[in-house]
Amino acid sequence: MNNEDKTIHGFDVNLICDFFLNTERQGPGSPEVTLKALGFIDNLTDKSHIADIGCGTGGQTMVLARHAPGHITGLDFYPGFVDRFNGNARELNLQDRVKGIVGSMDDLPFRNEDLDLIWSEGAVYNIGFERGLNEWHKYLKTGGYIAVSESSWFTEKRPAEIHNFWMDVYPEIDTIPNKVAQVQKAGYIPVATFILPENCWTEHYFRPLGKAREMFLNKHAGNKTVEELMAFQQYEEELYRKYKEFYGYVFFIAKKIER
Repeated sequence: MNNEDKTIHGFDVNLICDFFLNTERQGPGSPEVTLKALGFIDNLTDKSHIADIGCGTGGQTMVLARHAPGHITGLDFYPGFVDRFNGNARELNLQDRVKGIVGSMDDLPFRNEDLDLIWSEGAVYNIGFERGLNEWHKYLKTGGYIAVSESSWFTEKRPAEIHNFWMDVYPEIDTIPNKVAQVQKAGYIPVATFILPENCWTEHYFRPLGKAREMFLNKHAGNKTVEELMAFQQYEEELYRKYKEFYGYVFFIAKKIER
């Protein structure tokens, strides 16, 4: 996924990524949730090859590396994230089996049936949940696992304000049963599905974002675009607190079968 001239929600992707360099996680999640999802995966050995797609700065990747055997490749299109990722791996003395590379999630640099596990927390939306499931399938060994967290509706109906917001920013958001059906259609056996708890948003995402926003506004004092981006993020937080019973992130863990 080339980041040249790319925008997210109308904002330059490089500006967004520069902001998120100041955060451990670039989306809702927690070490506890990462480990809960990992607990459903049973085929990993010291020789396993794991890919974390859309790894960001690697907050979740380092949790994986401390609790799972094998070698992990983190992939992200933003070089700044990958530099921070590799720095974090060195600080934790994990560099011998954890490496970040710059690359595109819509053209993975792996061989067919090369991977034992594909991991992606809050990032598959960049190419779309269903597309990611289908295109990444070939890189997994038969019996390999995929584990992704994805924004999903909790109800069939929801208030117009939150419905319209998500239709604008990510039209592929769908209900959990429909997402599970997409998993099956793409050639996987659904293994587990669970909703991320509220603290993944409030404690592990919004609270650190508040501190990062303050730093970023000071760094770019008087920059109207930065002020608008920070205001948009605050609006996202307000929407979640107002409508959290209608949507959130959901972890989907599945096992590859032959199609």
